[in-house]
Amino acid sequence: MAKLNPYLNFNGKTEEAFNFYRSVFGGEFSFLQRFKDTPEAGKISAEDGEKIMHVSLPIGENTLMATDALKSFGQKVEPGSNIYISVHPDSEAEARKIFEGLSKGGKVEMELQDTFWGALYGSLSDKYGVNWMVNYEKPKES
Repeated sequence: MAKLNPYLNFNGKTEEAFNFYRSVFGGEFSFLQRFKDTPEAGKISAEDGEKIMHVSLPIGENTLMATDALKSFGQKVEPGSNIYISVHPDSEAEARKIFEGLSKGGKVEMELQDTFWGALYGSLSDKYGVNWMVNYEKPKES
C-alpha cells in the first residue's frame, strides 16, 4: 500500500521554514539537496542554486518534505498551490495505476517518468484541484 506524506512549496523560504519545523518537532533532516547540486545547476543563477531542491524531515512514521519554487522555472506559489500530497507506492505498477487514476479529469503537471534521483515520478492536480506527487523509489542496483 502506498504511503502518503505532505509536500510543501515555498517562495525561497524552505530552509528557514524547515529549520523552524526541526526546532519544533526535533530530529534531523534525512535528505537536503540544493539546486546547485542537481543536473539543472547550469541552467540557474547562483542565487537560485542555493535554494532547496528537496528536503525531508522525518516526524514519527511520516515525513514532511518541501522545495523552493523557482521563478526562473516559471513557478509561483500561491495559497492553495503550496502543498501537495506525496504518494509513495510499493511498486511501479501501483505508481502507474495511482497516477492514471488521479489524473482522470485533472491536469498533469509532469508526466510520470524516470528521474535523476532514481524514481518514477509525476505530478498533477486532480479534478478537484488537489495537488499530488507520485514517487516510486526504484530498487537500487547493486
